[in-house]
Amino acid sequence: MADAIRVLLVDDHQVVRRGLRTFLEVQDDIEVVGEAGDGASGVARAEELRPDVILMDVKMPGSDGVEALRRLGELGNPARVLIVTSFTEQRTVVPALRAGAAGYVHKDIDPDALAGAIRSVHAGHVLLQPEVAGALLAQEAAPAQGSRAGSLTEREREVLALIARGRSNREIARALVLSEKTVKTHVSNILMKLDLADRTQAALWAVRHGISD
Repeated sequence: MADAIRVLLVDDHQVVRRGLRTFLEVQDDIEVVGEAGDGASGVARAEELRPDVILMDVKMPGSDGVEALRRLGELGNPARVLIVTSFTEQRTVVPALRAGAAGYVHKDIDPDALAGAIRSVHAGHVLLQPEVAGALLAQEAAPAQGSRAGSLTEREREVLALIARGRSNREIARALVLSEKTVKTHVSNILMKLDLADRTQAALWAVRHGISD
């Protein structure tokens, strides 16, 4: 499976990890490369195995998912992290997304939908359930950043609108007839001008400021 999406499972419940592995191993394009039972072990395994996607719980004993996300960011680990958890309260959702999660789904998600979510975040999409996006938008304060919208060029606003719709760089390039390299440059400029950390924050900023319409 040379082209398979390499997935690392991080959850403190062995039965959950076993269930996820059993399902994912029957997917032709997904390969489970390892497991970990807490955040610290998850970070260590991520550095060792260099997975494409990490399925991670938030609430774990010791080092939790949010701490692990922050540590992965500090290390520059390129893995896309999809939070899969039974907790969806604002106090859990917002820190995980701010720490760099690429998506967030509930543990009762349909198995086929979970496989689709893995493929989606691997492709560069931002994946948030509606109520999760609402929770983050409700807590985020926007006034300080509102004036920065004027610093974006028209092309950057077009790119930002497509990011807000969950499009990957490849899809944005196709839609705007640009090269992927040019799109990446626009994305970097957008994040710098708006003082945002990642595509998830950019997507939510665009929705909050009406640029996604």
